[in-house]
Amino acid sequence: MARVAVSVARGGAKAIRANTPVDVRAIRQAVDLPLIGLYKEVLAGYDVIITPTLKHALAIAEAGADIIALDCTQRPHPEPDLQALIAAIHEQTTCLVMADISTHAEGLAAADLGADMLSTTLSGYTPYSPQQKGPDIDLVARLAAVSRIPVIAEGRYHTPQQVTQALECGALSVVVGGAITRPRQITETYVEAIHELKS
Repeated sequence: MARVAVSVARGGAKAIRANTPVDVRAIRQAVDLPLIGLYKEVLAGYDVIITPTLKHALAIAEAGADIIALDCTQRPHPEPDLQALIAAIHEQTTCLVMADISTHAEGLAAADLGADMLSTTLSGYTPYSPQQKGPDIDLVARLAAVSRIPVIAEGRYHTPQQVTQALECGALSVVVGGAITRPRQITETYVEAIHELKS
């Protein structure tokens, strides 16, 4: 992942988003870009996996992240008081907090809880958010129109055109993940297009 980070930095990326302390630490040593860190872990009884506890957040901060991404959806959370969790991160680290949300209401709530920025990461990954193949640009536009904190577009951005559309709708920046980092997923999109042509 550090090598990928170096490659995208050379390509013009302005920040990196990475999972686990191991990858965050390696990327921190490899590139001098703002680093959004998260720590995915599956905990029994919860659907929330993105930086589910304060312990996970502190580990990411210690690894060198500048921003910590948290699941701030309305789903049951291992840390039942999200406002206290965000406050603890602010008190115990120098990191900003990125609230990963899936709906407009969750975005507004996360801002009220003290998050420093919103990311549309989880739209389509909660059962009550729009289930669509492409990015939720409508959510970006709706949040950007009213949010007092920056809105980051993320989730299923596959083309430069989608990225520019999100920016035109008010996103401060756009996180592109699998379209850059996952060769298997990239290949599957081409194969799927071929199959659709033949069917």
